Amino acid sequence: MDQLLKVMNFNVSSDGIGAGEHQSLESPFGLDHPERLFAWAGATASWPMRTDPGGSRGLDDYFTRDFAQNIGAEIMGRNKFGPQRGPWQNHEWRGWWGEEPPFSTPVFVMTHYERPSFTLSDTTFHFVDGDPATVLEAAREAAQGKDVRLGGGVTAIRQFLAADLVDTMHVAVSPVKLGSGLRLWESPDELLDRFHLEVVPSPSGVTHHLFWRR
Repeated sequence: MDQLLKVMNFNVSSDGIGAGEHQSLESPFGLDHPERLFAWAGATASWPMRTDPGGSRGLDDYFTRDFAQNIGAEIMGRNKFGPQRGPWQNHEWRGWWGEEPPFSTPVFVMTHYERPSFTLSDTTFHFVDGDPATVLEAAREAAQGKDVRLGGGVTAIRQFLAADLVDTMHVAVSPVKLGSGLRLWESPDELLDRFHLEVVPSPSGVTHHLFWRR
């Protein structure tokens, strides 16, 4: 079986925006009240960062439960890893997730400024400078036959879509309009030349968009 490259549980507004333009240490998504986009996921029983019992079951929980299923590696853009730009000023920053990141796989961080790999719990971060195809090849090798998750952000997903490397994509569209920011699409119809699309509304108010390659 082929190793798929999958976008999973990626969140955008109704006008296609997945992040603001002014990311900072205090504002990882560069947005006011970013929970407007992803509160649906945090409310589910299978949310990987959940620390207390409870949470909803049903359609939304199906997607958060599937997050780690058969995933052997993750690729992310540098801005998903942290707020710094340019050369690394120090190596003390080790991501937003604390001592136990929710990945449990090798993670390949795309950056023009490489730094040594490091491990937190069962996640190892590698910093790689390469085009999408080269990075995907390294991630597939590390995934040892399992699929690879493309974790975002917006810029990284657009790069891999432009290179025609994405096999399946799940985007949760929230019923809020942001107006400006980093835009995944003007309309999901832009992708219909290459993908089938199924749109599934959820009782939580988000609409799940499921794309798979034609």
